[in-house]
Amino acid sequence: MNTEDIVQENKIAILNDAFRQQKVGYLFTRGIIALDMTLEILKLVQDYSNFNENNDPYGEHDFGSFEFMDNKMFWKIDYYDQASQKWHDPLDPGCERVLTVLLAGEY
Repeated sequence: MNTEDIVQENKIAILNDAFRQQKVGYLFTRGIIALDMTLEILKLVQDYSNFNENNDPYGEHDFGSFEFMDNKMFWKIDYYDQASQKWHDPLDPGCERVLTVLLAGEY
């Protein structure tokens, strides 16, 4: 991996961390909503910092997993164009991020 790639990954990670701290742009699956603990789960996602080579191989902070109430949960960030129809470059200012929180069994 070259220096330019590392710089790009770091920029994406910074943008993703900032996005994750917001309370907008989150989608919760039916399984998460059924737990009736979305505010507590939101806080866990916002505070998440357990990034490692297994869950973040590109260093972009776009995925995480954790346990809560005996449930394995995932969160992931996807990148869309302004029309939310196709993938978009995560470094482009026009990128729309969506963070989905789901039970591992819903993946």
